[in-house]
Amino acid sequence: MDTLIIDDNPTGIFLTTRLLRREGQPADVITAFVSPVEAVAFFRQQVLTGPLPQLVLLDLNMPLLSGWDVLDALKPLEAHLLDRCVFYVLTSSLAPADAARARQYPLVAGVLHKPLDGAKIQAMHARLQQTRPT
Repeated sequence: MDTLIIDDNPTGIFLTTRLLRREGQPADVITAFVSPVEAVAFFRQQVLTGPLPQLVLLDLNMPLLSGWDVLDALKPLEAHLLDRCVFYVLTSSLAPADAARARQYPLVAGVLHKPLDGAKIQAMHARLQQTRPT
């Protein structure tokens, strides 16, 4: 399963990558962007020309573009992404309003609270396996 991490914190990316690897995901299928602007450009390009990640972990609190801004920027691509990418909002926020807002986005499968752990990753993978078309 290809995974894309969008997080402005390199330490957060490192830790998330390490956890994913510990849970069995090969490092060569994990891609990360510290710039949400570059991540949006990546999706605009890949939707036309190349493979898309199956799983996207999207941080909410980032400069220039928040996670919400990224999701809004991807709305024109939503029809192309819906059956190909599963997005999880990755946040340290415990605000119920964030979870409610995440449900407004068809691309978002759920909200994961930082720090990630093996159980959260396993649950996310199990859900992805259940929703993946056969």
